[in-house]
Amino acid sequence: MELLRMSKAAKRLGIHPMTLRQWANDGKIPFTWVGRERRFSSVDVENMKRGSDLATSRPRREVLYVRVSGSSGQESSLEAQEAELRATATGEIVKVVRDRASGLKENRPGLNRLLTMVSDGSVTVVRVTHEDRLARFGVGWLKRLFAVYGVTVEVLYPKKLGGRDELLEDFIALVTTFAGRLYGMRSAQNRKRLLAESGQCSEDHAA
Repeated sequence: MELLRMSKAAKRLGIHPMTLRQWANDGKIPFTWVGRERRFSSVDVENMKRGSDLATSRPRREVLYVRVSGSSGQESSLEAQEAELRATATGEIVKVVRDRASGLKENRPGLNRLLTMVSDGSVTVVRVTHEDRLARFGVGWLKRLFAVYGVTVEVLYPKKLGGRDELLEDFIALVTTFAGRLYGMRSAQNRKRLLAESGQCSEDHAA
């Protein structure tokens, strides 16, 4: 893998360096800071180029992904997200994928369906209202994975995040998860200690 300067990466992609800078700012292509210069992985550049070539040769097929944190209620939020994405669609809408789960949860039914559609070539574009609809963390990795299959991610409101209440719900879910794991570890340690003490007691009685 080679780290390319912006001018060289832009030349390989057949675009102006300013366009590449904007793509980097928008999160469309990963980059690494080397001093004060951005460098681009040759692998990411080739994946982006291949994705661009595929996108121009295939019809635009969109999957709309909408998500809320709550398992029940918040139906109006899902409908509002879908309505905004439908109103701004510029290609065929293949499917609307809905999730009712925290953005911190990796194993979401809707996200799993989305990954399947990306990998089997059913769609060329994944569209969301906000980046945090896809995930609270690790969106960059999802974009890189999608790019391998020639699929791009389009965010309707790149700079605007979801509501404070939902962010609080995700934070509580994160704390609950770690607390559960911590207590689970402690419980396991206590069980081992009790078993060890029980074994010691048995030996004492036998003696």
